[in-house]
Amino acid sequence: MQKISLLLIVVLLLSRSPIQNGKTSSSVSEPVKIILDTDMGSDCDDAGAFALLHRYQDLGMAEIIGCIYSSGKVPFGAGIVEAINIYYGRPDIPIGAYHGAEVGDPVDKMTAEKLARDTAAFKNSIIYNTDAEEQTRLNRKLLASSEDHSVTYVTIGHTKGLYDLLVSGPDDMSPLSGYELVDEKIEKWVSMGGVGAYNQDQKFVSDWNLFQNGSASYSRYLVENFPRPAYFSDGGSNVMTGKSLKHTPPGNIVRAVYRDWLWNMSKKTLDDQRPSWDLIAVYFAVEGLGDYLKDSGKGWMEIDIEKGARWHKDENIVNRTLIQQKENTNESFGAYLNDMIGARPKYHKE
Repeated sequence: MQKISLLLIVVLLLSRSPIQNGKTSSSVSEPVKIILDTDMGSDCDDAGAFALLHRYQDLGMAEIIGCIYSSGKVPFGAGIVEAINIYYGRPDIPIGAYHGAEVGDPVDKMTAEKLARDTAAFKNSIIYNTDAEEQTRLNRKLLASSEDHSVTYVTIGHTKGLYDLLVSGPDDMSPLSGYELVDEKIEKWVSMGGVGAYNQDQKFVSDWNLFQNGSASYSRYLVENFPRPAYFSDGGSNVMTGKSLKHTPPGNIVRAVYRDWLWNMSKKTLDDQRPSWDLIAVYFAVEGLGDYLKDSGKGWMEIDIEKGARWHKDENIVNRTLIQQKENTNESFGAYLNDMIGARPKYHKE
């Protein structure tokens, strides 16, 4: 009996969720398989989101199956993505990029060109977006090789990449259309988008990811036609992160991104930090609501090409959900995220 009881205790302990920084995660035992789609270059929180996702993979909670840079006007974002992956000891993660220039912030706010060209420091081989695989081809390849309903697609930038996937046709990657591939392989879409779109006055907001920089028409098509559950993340405006990067090696590309963006845009330093919109979308994709987020109900995101985005609450719509931050969590959430992005990478080599 004692042997059986001891065995039972061991099994129960092993089956518990991972522990991070002294707290139990609510995530399932299987790592969440993620494609992360970014507009790296216009803000530094994209890099923070990548750092957070790599930390989750270090902890066995996530698996990055691919990265997409879907903004084209700053043609160096894919190089930064590769440099981050290399810093975290995962140089072989596939990277796709948009090879056009129709969407995206035209201003290189974090000197992505300078960073991407510094291959001696960051060891990246991708400099221009065109050095990476074309985004739709990679997306189709990643989905075609995935199990059904196993992939979480996380958009922390504009919507061009996911739109191009959804409207793509059959090719040598798969005989399925993009719509069929998405419907068969993706579990859910998590979009960092719609900040402030749910408001009492039902006003349109000029949302950065869903509306600005040429993305509005693509966003409208997606929110109306995406066949799987979609979650819109509205949180992080007052959750400040970045100061923990001071304690990481000077060769940390994420640290360099935050440093350059903060100085270029407002002559600030890592101590001043930056809001955490993109990090919170990644947090939700991996941990769910956790301790800091709340489900604000079902509904639909309206995208007006001229006016912006607004959220309509409607409990009859089952596959669109608004996720918001719980009240009075700014400091605790920021501390948690800072601990995560400031942690030493599991596989980093000096």
